[in-house]
Amino acid sequence: VLTVAILLAIVSAVMIPPDREYAGYIDFRTLSILFCLMTVMAGLQKLGVFRNIAKTLLRHTQNTIQLAEVLVLLCFIFSMIITNDVSLITFTFIVLRLTGEEAVKKLAVPVIVLQTIAANLGSMLTPIGNPQNLYLYGKTQMSAGTFILLMLPYSLVSLLLLMICVVIVAKRSGIEVRGAEVLLTEDEKLEQKKYLLPAYLLLFVLCLLTVAHMIPYPVTLGTVALAVLLLDRGTLIKVDYSLLLTFVGFFIFIGNMGRMPAFCDFLQKIIGGREVMTAVIASQVISNVPAALLLSGFTENITALIIGTNLGGLGTLIASMASL
Repeated sequence: VLTVAILLAIVSAVMIPPDREYAGYIDFRTLSILFCLMTVMAGLQKLGVFRNIAKTLLRHTQNTIQLAEVLVLLCFIFSMIITNDVSLITFTFIVLRLTGEEAVKKLAVPVIVLQTIAANLGSMLTPIGNPQNLYLYGKTQMSAGTFILLMLPYSLVSLLLLMICVVIVAKRSGIEVRGAEVLLTEDEKLEQKKYLLPAYLLLFVLCLLTVAHMIPYPVTLGTVALAVLLLDRGTLIKVDYSLLLTFVGFFIFIGNMGRMPAFCDFLQKIIGGREVMTAVIASQVISNVPAALLLSGFTENITALIIGTNLGGLGTLIASMASL
């Protein structure tokens, strides 16, 4: 995806040579907030915070249904806060500790599939649940409450259907297992630097206030970058810079295409009035983040793109990078 984004940017730059208008293509606010959130989440994940929460909850599960419910709900709920890919990376490790070919075939694979679906569907509820939400949310200038209300019906229906599927999968497996049986033998402990946890939590609150338009993004960017550089600089190398560069590549391509009237009119006619379905279909081929970036340049109905790209995350393996 990064390679395609860069190639599209280069090809479009040949048609529209770089000039002063290029600076206006890039949404620096989205890139800054995305960098800050990825940095903070990488720090919290490094501390083992989310895994320890998962293990605490799983210790209280007494049967396979409860175990599967907790594992799927962890992905569904935490994806709203720590993004869908981070929640999957964090919580699928528990399922993979199931031993025996029968357990893996009958329970692990179906549960991981449900976790993937849960992460994609849970993340659609909030502006920070996935990268395309953050971008489209900023583009519409809507409030966080309005965004959540827009996606709430889809999230509630998704949650109900997921819980039904979990019960069916757990019963069909015919396997009885408790959470304590698949936990690591020794608890992962937080790093000795006790001050890192409150520091990252404060930085996360700062990010949320910035998303809510209460704090200017340059302030948050400078604060997060300086704080992590001084306190835990190793976390900076864990940030997904390829995603940020993918955004930049698509911003340049979309900006240049928008300056070509014939191409712009052609795409607007195709997308107009069919934003949801177009976003769903495009996501199956190029993933939902690039689909959101591409289509947003040629329609004013951004709310429809929010719905379409979130639902479009289900389907093919590349419909969402979290799924891949």
